[in-house]
Amino acid sequence: MFMRNPAPLLGALLVAGIASTPALAKVSPEEAARLGQELTPTGAEKAGNADGSIPAWSGKWRGAPSQVQFGGSGNKHPDPYAGEQPLFTITAANMAQYADQLSDGQKALFQRYPKSFTMPVYPSHRDFRYAQWVEDAIKQNALNAELVNDGNGVTSAYGGAPFPIPQNGYELMWNHNLHTVAWKEDATYKMALTLANGNRQFELVNYKILSPWTDPEGNAGAFNGIQAHFMITTMEPTRKRGEIFLGNEFTDPLAQPRQSWQYLPGNRRVRRAPTVAYDTPYGAGGFRVMDEDRLFNGAPDRYDWKLVGKKELYIPYNNYRLDDPTVKLDQLLSTNGHINPEYMRYEKHRVWVLEATLKPGKRHVYGKRVMYLDEDTWAAALADNYDGKGQLWRTNMQASIYAYELQGFHARVAVYHDLIAGSYLADRLINDQDAPKLNASDFDASNFTVASLRKQGR
Repeated sequence: MFMRNPAPLLGALLVAGIASTPALAKVSPEEAARLGQELTPTGAEKAGNADGSIPAWSGKWRGAPSQVQFGGSGNKHPDPYAGEQPLFTITAANMAQYADQLSDGQKALFQRYPKSFTMPVYPSHRDFRYAQWVEDAIKQNALNAELVNDGNGVTSAYGGAPFPIPQNGYELMWNHNLHTVAWKEDATYKMALTLANGNRQFELVNYKILSPWTDPEGNAGAFNGIQAHFMITTMEPTRKRGEIFLGNEFTDPLAQPRQSWQYLPGNRRVRRAPTVAYDTPYGAGGFRVMDEDRLFNGAPDRYDWKLVGKKELYIPYNNYRLDDPTVKLDQLLSTNGHINPEYMRYEKHRVWVLEATLKPGKRHVYGKRVMYLDEDTWAAALADNYDGKGQLWRTNMQASIYAYELQGFHARVAVYHDLIAGSYLADRLINDQDAPKLNASDFDASNFTVASLRKQGR
């Protein structure tokens, strides 16, 4: 059930079937003044819900709280809630009791795997807050950010959600696409594809990502439109070892489409890779598509975007246990169809519901996508993807943690479920890898050039 239209929160926006027109932008100084008052500094509703199952935002911790002993960037993040136990567990048997707080994809997982899929629900927390510079930047975004190219790009914004008081689906989509991430990320992640018969395929990749959009020393006036530079190097399996993708992502992807190059060790050549976008297959077994990273990324122009409303939903949250080095991959991936629920944590949070419908004449493997964006981070936590005939095909989850060195939230393990084939992909696994280095590497923009790629290949 969708929440009733709360005037202090959304005004007249939560009318059923709200238009997806991208005509609106900016807000008045009076409206922006709500940030830090009844809204959090980044645009969420400060108050808890009626029954107290979603607490009021406290924002009492910026960085590591006193009870956490964190060794700094490059170390695993200790769980600040390690001593908590589930309040209850949702199962196929009691699913109907919680149906209003479940996505269609979660319900489908209970129906597809009634004996093994469960959702342990823990106390909900809203204790952490972003760095001061992020909160300041988002306040300025509210006053200045604008949509361009019919809603397919953003200008006059920086550092985080461009539209903390969103007026339509395009603004909401860009809040997800441009939510605050690490300025620098150097990480080795494992992908594991588990087929319905239990067989598995693994890939090991190194990510180096530089995000000018979230440079703590930057600002909107100096921003050059490059959202991120990335270099992705395949380390396993042997047949793909040494393949490298290099690319640039922009905040106005129609005016400046994603640029990408590929190094293939077999012929020791660098070539342009013009199709690394949209529904190009990616990952172990080509299981997911390029624009599913973090549930959606890249150019949005093939879809019409609609702000549907807000819901209270059980979503992955504070998922520190998924990174626990004492948890072996065989334990985590022990269940066909989905990862072992024992290591998941769900909390009830308010989410924005965003619907994308494929435009007439456009092509994509997904005819419709429904995303659920956490109100405190603007990042999608769940996504339901439908095929061209309207059948729910894949349901995806994005786990997250608060990364103390970032003073911000960080995407962790993503799980992509194929409800028809009965297979699933778990991405960004680090149980048997070193922890990512966040905001700690010494690379800069000069490391993300074609010349650098050729040098890296040699």
